[in-house]
Amino acid sequence: MDPLVVVLLLALLVGVPALVLWRVLRGRRELGAGPAERATFETLHTASLAAPPLRAGLTQEGAQKASRHLRELLDSPALAISDGERLLVYEGLGEHHAADAFSHAKETLNTGRIQVLTLDCELLECPIRHAVVVPLTTEDRVVGALAAYSPHASAGLVRAAEEVARWVDSQLELAELDRSRHLLMEAEVKALRAQISPHFIYNSLTTIASFVRTDPERARELLLEFADFTRYSFRRHGDFTTLAEELRSIDRYLILERARFGDQLQVTLRIAPEVLPVAVPFLCLQPLVENAVRHGLESKNGVGRITIIAEDLGSECGISVEDDGIGMDPERLRRILAGDQTEGVGLANVDERLRQVYGDEYGLVIETAEGAGTKVNVRLPKYHPGVSAR
Repeated sequence: MDPLVVVLLLALLVGVPALVLWRVLRGRRELGAGPAERATFETLHTASLAAPPLRAGLTQEGAQKASRHLRELLDSPALAISDGERLLVYEGLGEHHAADAFSHAKETLNTGRIQVLTLDCELLECPIRHAVVVPLTTEDRVVGALAAYSPHASAGLVRAAEEVARWVDSQLELAELDRSRHLLMEAEVKALRAQISPHFIYNSLTTIASFVRTDPERARELLLEFADFTRYSFRRHGDFTTLAEELRSIDRYLILERARFGDQLQVTLRIAPEVLPVAVPFLCLQPLVENAVRHGLESKNGVGRITIIAEDLGSECGISVEDDGIGMDPERLRRILAGDQTEGVGLANVDERLRQVYGDEYGLVIETAEGAGTKVNVRLPKYHPGVSAR
């Protein structure tokens, strides 16, 4: 019986719609209908398996995980990858050549030129007789070498090794971009930490001191909140945190500010519990609340109100921080978001980091005018590649 008929009969028995399954199977048959299509699919699939380990850069672990797939792309009996200091991996037949693999790569590492080597091997059964060694580069700098080992040294193998090396180069450049983005985010977080106002620290400690004699228990509680707030703000690991952790730090900040302002500062929070586990960039919301207090309320007479809302928007999380303070000239706001450091870096820093992580469509959206308060809106995807609060 035709295997397709068998599968359709089984599908009927288990309740799978036969038409859907038939279309899937027909699509698979059509994909593999010709040798060229099959070869293209297999090449793309193999390349996709090699890519993730290389996105961590040219490391021994990454080279070891990617080497088998790269060897499949080259259809070579063996492959070796070296960096500027050592052999990272030798994959395939003729393992006794591994001891010399780094020396095979040295000339290419030093000059950046392709080599075609003839190897001496006393083992008659060994298929390794030649090596094609090509450089691996990032930003026009030789960072490693890839050697394809074969029974024959052909022009086709040289071209294939060059193309595979170019593809590896592109993955290593992406790794460099990822690393640069990580370093930039670290630098921006440090800049935000530096923005924690000395006035806030001074005012908080002064407020705590004022309670020492009149209400020692209250002073103790505030001191613990202050310690937890500064510990979170200056923590040294992780580009991301959970929305719950960010909101917890904001709550500590507001407890300290309410102790100073008393009933003049009123805060409303509406937080959907579904979004609390969402991973967010570290210190992406706290500066918005600090900005609302410092620039929105400190210069305002009477009671100031801050409203913080986090809501579930399906695949996204919507967050807003609103104050009824003195507001801001929209032209000044444009200068701030354009990076004018004379106007401060908090809002611009958060806006830039959100765009770097999620794309330009996820920057800050700010509604403000002089005398009309300020509302900052943030949208964040609940799940995004590379974003995790681990």
